[in-house]
Amino acid sequence: MSCCKGPGYKSPLDAFRNGPREKLLYVVCVQPNPNKQDYLATVDVDPESSTYCQVIHRTYTGSIGNEIHHSGWNVCSSCHGNVSLKRDFLLLPALHTSNIFVIDVGRNPKKPQLHKVIDGSELKSLNCSFPHTTHCLANGEIMISTIGDKNENAKGDFVLIDSKTFKVKGTWTKGGKCANFGYDFWYQPYHDVMIASEFGIPKLIKRGFDRKDTTDTKEFGTCLNIYKWSTHELQQVLDLGEEGCGPLEVRFLHDPKSSQGFVGCALNANVYRFYKLSDGTWKTDKVIDIPTKTVSKEGVVSKHSGLLTDIILSLDDKYLYLTCWFDGDVRQYDISDPEHPKLVARICLGGKIANENLTIIEDVEFPNQEAIKPVKVKDKQLLGGPQMLQLSLDGKRLYVSSSLYSPWDKQFYPEMVKDGGWIVKLDVDTENGGLKLDSQFLVNFGNEPDGPVLPHEMRYPGGDPTSDIWLVEEEQ
Repeated sequence: MSCCKGPGYKSPLDAFRNGPREKLLYVVCVQPNPNKQDYLATVDVDPESSTYCQVIHRTYTGSIGNEIHHSGWNVCSSCHGNVSLKRDFLLLPALHTSNIFVIDVGRNPKKPQLHKVIDGSELKSLNCSFPHTTHCLANGEIMISTIGDKNENAKGDFVLIDSKTFKVKGTWTKGGKCANFGYDFWYQPYHDVMIASEFGIPKLIKRGFDRKDTTDTKEFGTCLNIYKWSTHELQQVLDLGEEGCGPLEVRFLHDPKSSQGFVGCALNANVYRFYKLSDGTWKTDKVIDIPTKTVSKEGVVSKHSGLLTDIILSLDDKYLYLTCWFDGDVRQYDISDPEHPKLVARICLGGKIANENLTIIEDVEFPNQEAIKPVKVKDKQLLGGPQMLQLSLDGKRLYVSSSLYSPWDKQFYPEMVKDGGWIVKLDVDTENGGLKLDSQFLVNFGNEPDGPVLPHEMRYPGGDPTSDIWLVEEEQ
């Protein structure tokens, strides 16, 4: 690890080459029982430890009905030049209550403690709700994207929080214009840009997935929103159309001078590349298209979409990984040529085809593949499908969790909810490409003290490829 500096690493390649192997995994866990608390699970992922693959601590929210979802740091590598800052608090925004739970992970990383609760009323007083993605900023502030207004109608905005006092300071957006929808975001000061994605209307999302919602652009997002970083103004809206419905995770290439990245679009399982043009505007191209399959169950024929739910990039910007929650696919693409990603590995972990005994009638992408079968790890069948991803700093280990969002988990994978979610590990061939399931690694969330829970986003104490943003050296 870099020494004599602030939090994180000097550069993505510094983290990739010199970062330590992860020993702890902080996992957001949602309790499907509405009368019980969500919590942050601390999982031991040190293979030399006697408690390897086990939950060794649980940090409870202290209240119910929250639906904690994603998480982010008080500071990260964007603050690497500031020796006065320390990465020691993890923030857990809750979708349903708009509470934000501040967790102290610095005093005892193995046993984090609840430090403060930012009440959801503070966000609603700013006409914001459904907080989602947390990123730290180089100026010592924390920014969290929000998906709704105070009444849980659609509204894309961003809330600012002081990283030392954890006081809400206001909203980030200026110029009087907010995006129609909100979800994820990534900023890149070198190009004076922030790019944010879209989901849907929170109060509709809460009731469960209805495909009819996605046909109405007033109810479900299809755009990337381009902001000028220095002025906080929305400047350009890129409509991806029907093929880009549900653009979720935004991932710039990690190189802080790069002017391109990717967004995964859920509904039709596509990935778009976004990039800067010579005139300073931005453009998108579809670069990965996972076609629908024709399937049959008990004689009933239907179309089956993969439902792409997460993407992640390795810190050396060589590989893109994605999950298809319905298909069960985890895929690895070589993006050495970002305009033409090349599929180099694919593995199926659960999903609807395997667990619901669907027969594939037509698959234009893999016409000769064998039947997709259920997967077991240490005698536990992987019910549900692969959802969130987290990659080790060196890119050699890919962790996969199974929960998307509890109302949708209950709708599509009720057996997974009843049995409890899971985390598995894939070993990665970083030279030639390749994914191999580790048959000895399983975190089973079916045997938790308060009953089965649903694991979602994962973090390491020292940062990871989805939490850290780097600035070019002269801007630090």
